[in-house]
Amino acid sequence: MTPREILVALLAGASVFFTGLAVVGLLRLPDVFARAHAASKADTLGALSAFAGVGVAFGVDSATLKVAMLFVFVLVTTPTATHAVVRTAYRDGRSGPEAESGGERSG
Repeated sequence: MTPREILVALLAGASVFFTGLAVVGLLRLPDVFARAHAASKADTLGALSAFAGVGVAFGVDSATLKVAMLFVFVLVTTPTATHAVVRTAYRDGRSGPEAESGGERSG
């Protein structure tokens, strides 16, 4: 294997790892805020690792420019979308596990 292929494999492995970590965070964490944090951070790292791997695999090409644009798009939209979801959850009173089972937020 060439060093380039090794780097692509490592980036693909990192992508799988971080995306799997996001899934575990969604399943195991107790409330919507912790879940959103885990999903946004880990899933973003997973997607960016995949994009970096694709960029390295293609080398200097027009496809790499498109992947770089996707890279920037994910960096801009993921935090914005996560913020919107968390803000809506906060306004609806979903502050913890008890809120997800139908209870009201105290205060």
